[in-house]
Amino acid sequence: MSFCCGASMIGALGSLRHFKTQIHNVPILYCPVCNRIDVHPEIEEEYDILSEYAQADLAPEVDFRDYVTGEHVDSTFENCVSIDNGNISYILRSQIDNALDLMSVAKQLEDEEWSNELKRRLNKLSQRLSRWEAQSNKTLP
Repeated sequence: MSFCCGASMIGALGSLRHFKTQIHNVPILYCPVCNRIDVHPEIEEEYDILSEYAQADLAPEVDFRDYVTGEHVDSTFENCVSIDNGNISYILRSQIDNALDLMSVAKQLEDEEWSNELKRRLNKLSQRLSRWEAQSNKTLP
């Protein structure tokens, strides 16, 4: 489990650019609050090797799964609190629920600084959820 600005990072498969090469299906962790993206630590070494080879070959695109397989790649997201399987709305709502739970603890402890940080996080998550739902509604017939 990884944390960023206090929020738990979400496991997903994503595409990353390494210089002029686009690498698809890379196990990543991303923060729904500050948008930070990290290559999952369990496959970071493999990603670095593949990206260097792809860059040296001047490959415009590479699929991570075509070159890197193994047991640890299959179990990469076992320790993630949330996994992005395409249901962003569910993930954002889960993150909001977690932040609300923490808000009640912060209030019980009378920790004003933590409460304010959680309010900022809730605001960001709510904005992102609203944008996602508005965007999803536009694509529906």
